[in-house]
This record gives sequence, structure tokens and C-alpha cells, in this order.
Amino acid sequence: MSGAGNGKVTPMTASPTSRTAVLLDALHGETPLVHCVTNLVATTFSANALLALGASPAMVEDPEEAGELAAVAGALVINTGTMSPACADGMHAAVVAARGAGTPWLLDPVGVGPLTMRTRVAGYLLDLGPTVVRGNASEILALAGREGGGRGVDATATVEDAADAADE
Repeated sequence: MSGAGNGKVTPMTASPTSRTAVLLDALHGETPLVHCVTNLVATTFSANALLALGASPAMVEDPEEAGELAAVAGALVINTGTMSPACADGMHAAVVAARGAGTPWLLDPVGVGPLTMRTRVAGYLLDLGPTVVRGNASEILALAGREGGGRGVDATATVEDAADAADE
């Protein structure tokens, strides 16, 4: 399948399978540095998945270093699964630096809703305009300020329950 009459397959003109191959080729060609401020449970899995995809992961949450790394990274992932005041400060520093550098960043609001501190932190991070928000239905409802239940990191709401909130 060709794109724009030039004989090249591009992510926008290819089939889903071809798009995936094109995107993976681009990722392998760039080997982007991906800065992850993630939870203790997901750190190893996230690092290994990024390595398998051809990226270069770095897990830095210290407030003194997080902003420095985010300013030079190709992407930033913020996961609120392990929360402490110092980690929240590191998340904030990383997001501010990523925004200043024009770096895309993802917010994964793990456990927001039933847990006050991470809900507050995720709320102010949301106000900083993530490129992508990835969460379960209960987390999305909580970010939108709606009742959505949630039981720790488990959703009690359905995707249909959260569809309108996700569009906000």
C-alpha cells in the first residue's frame, strides 16, 4: 500500500499491520530515551518492554534529577502507582521540564479516586496537559471529578460509564 502517490508506506496510509511495522522501524531507527517515573511493580516490566521495542528507558524520580532527564528525553511516562511527597515533586519537575522542551508525556493515574494524595497529584498533573492519559474507567471518572468507584487500582466502573468523562 502506498501513501500520497510517492510509493512509500506511511503510518497514516498503511494497513494496521503495516502501520505497526512502519512505526516499529521508526522507533528502532531513533532509539528514543524514554523517561519513566513509574511504580515499583511496573518498573522492571516497563524497562524491559521499552528495551524490546527499541527504546532506551531511564527510571528517574528524584526531584533534583527528574527535570534534567525529562528535558532531554524523547518521551515521559508518569505513573502514580507508587506515591510519596518526594516522588510527586519529581513527577512535577519532570512534567514541567518535558512541557518546556516540547516532549510528549503520558499520565497513567494509577489508583486515583479512592486514594487522596495520588488523586490530588494526578489532578494537578492533568492540569499541565498530558499528551495522553491512560487509565481504567474508574481512574478516568475520578480525574474528571466524577464518582467512579475504584478499589485501589481496580476499576469498579465500566468503559461505557467513563466514555463521556474520557472525552472531556
